Amino acid sequence: MSKTDSPDPEGLMLPVPGVDYGPLDQLLGYALRRAQNALYLDFYRATAAWDVSPQRFAALVLIGRNPGLRQGLLGQAMGLHRSGALRLTDWLTANGWAERRDAPGDGRAWGLHLTPTGKRRLAKLEAAVAEHDRALVAALGEQGPALKAGLERLAWAATAQSTDPDNNRRRQAP
Repeated sequence: MSKTDSPDPEGLMLPVPGVDYGPLDQLLGYALRRAQNALYLDFYRATAAWDVSPQRFAALVLIGRNPGLRQGLLGQAMGLHRSGALRLTDWLTANGWAERRDAPGDGRAWGLHLTPTGKRRLAKLEAAVAEHDRALVAALGEQGPALKAGLERLAWAATAQSTDPDNNRRRQAP
């Protein structure tokens, strides 16, 4: 697999001395974007031996835990458009990590399954990613679990707001 198959991770977005960020420094979304870039780079380093992005790892996990998962449902579970799910599935199959199999009882449909190579790769990746995540949570100390819970609530709240037809009401996360 070549580096051209996977876009290089974006660079760090650390504050640059002398640059006026105006309201950006006050925005939660901008802070999250900085953190997301840093986490992506760190994830990429932790999985460098396999050249796997977080998206490809997530797809492997979902297919491995849900044999026969249809491509459309994979895309939905990952928040991808149809074309993105197709490209991801094509990449996984081209690399021999997943395969398409006809769905039982429906000759027009197929489901995704990990190949033996994909299963072995996923086992190694899960171990590396679990260690990577433990190190991140440990670096945060007692704030780690609270941060994860807060991010889950934030995702829920942002989703609820974006689906609110009036878009003026604030919904509370559970």
